[in-house]
Parts: sequence; structure tokens; C-alpha cells
Amino acid sequence: MYMVRLTSKIALAAAAGVCMLAGQPAQSQEGYGLTRTGRAPTGNPHPSAVKVARLHYSGGGDWYWGRSAVPNFLNFVKENTDYPVDTNEYEISIMDPDLFRYPFLFATGHGVISFSSEEKERLREYLVGGGFLFVNDSYGMDRGFRQEMSELFPEREVVELPFDHPLYHCFYDFLNGPPKIHEHDDKPPRGYSIIINGRAVIYFLVESDIGDGWEDPQVHNDPEEKRLEAFRMGVNILTYALLH
Repeated sequence: MYMVRLTSKIALAAAAGVCMLAGQPAQSQEGYGLTRTGRAPTGNPHPSAVKVARLHYSGGGDWYWGRSAVPNFLNFVKENTDYPVDTNEYEISIMDPDLFRYPFLFATGHGVISFSSEEKERLREYLVGGGFLFVNDSYGMDRGFRQEMSELFPEREVVELPFDHPLYHCFYDFLNGPPKIHEHDDKPPRGYSIIINGRAVIYFLVESDIGDGWEDPQVHNDPEEKRLEAFRMGVNILTYALLH
């Protein structure tokens, strides 16, 4: 079985320990490291830096939605935490030979995500081996992707994470669960997961859309306080994924 590379997890654990021992997360109230072009800087990041990859999935959904989102989020992480993070956005498919180099996968869009039998088997290996998949429902994924989750791990139950789960408290405190960034169907935001050996390996966020909150401000004209909530929720998801 493949194992997701652990250098990023070890480096993040050390950095997170510094933040937690300090008693509060590193943060600023304004000027929080957003790129206005939506383009990540290039260069040669440290090999132990945390790498995030956008998942190029099948099924017809617009996997490429929100091009400024991930670069903006990674710059927020860099500016507001001590985490060693690679601010370049990478794109990966499940069958890509480099999949296991990326401990954190991000997927978003509208409509359908589906996996072939071969993709399901490889994604299972990735997740059981320490990888993490965050799926942000920008709209229209809910019913279809929860079914895909149940088929990916038919022996496991798709569960809603309770608001006292560590994911909501591992860096910032979200006492009422995930924040509501965008109105979709006038329903409360919810986070669904598959739990393996006590670890959430998938986090599927619906009726929240923090991915849109990560985009350049002129794209959705979200208030700055909403964008800040979205970025902070992203930090929690990344922190949980790489420390558990």
C-alpha cells in the first residue's frame, strides 16, 4: 500500500505546536495576505512545505471552478500561521502517479463528481494511507457526492460531524459548526465525513461554500468578515487534515 508522504505532516505538527503553545493562533484582522490576481507565486518551495492539490475529477462537474480560491487561501495560511506552506496550486487526478505526494486534496464545483472502480480503489488507498479530501459544494453536489462517499467506503457510514468535533476547534473555534458564507437553499451549513480509525478522511461541506469566500473579493462581493470566516474555516480543515 502507498503511504502519503509524511514530511509535510511532521513540519506542520511542529509549527502548529508553536502556535498552540503560544495560546492563540497567529492572525491579523486586515491585510491578511490575499493575492489580488488569483495567481500563486512561483519558485522552489522547501521540500517539506505543505502542498495542496486541486482534484481534477470526472463526472462532468466544473472541477476548475474558482481559479483564485486556492492561491488566496494558501497565501492566507502563509501570512496568518507559522505553517511551512507551498503557495503554488497544483492540479492532480486520482490516477496520477504523484497523487501520494499531496496530503491534502481540494475539490469544488457544481454538479456531479463520480469515480470509476479503479479510481475508487486508489482513492481508498490514498485516504487510508493518511491522505485527506476536502470537497466544497459550490452548489448541486450534495445528494450525488454523499452517494459517492457511501460507495467509496460501503462498510462505513457517512456521518455529519458534530459541532464539538476537533475539526471545528483545532485552530480557530467554530462553536456553531461551519460558517454560512453563501445562501443556496436557505439551509444551515453542514459538514459530512467518513471516519476511519477515529480520523475523518473526507470532509464534504454543503450550504456554506467557503471556496467562494476564498476567491478575489470582486468575484462575489462578499463582506470582508465573511471572507475572513471562510479563510479561517479553511485553516481549521487543513490543520485537522495534517495533524490527524
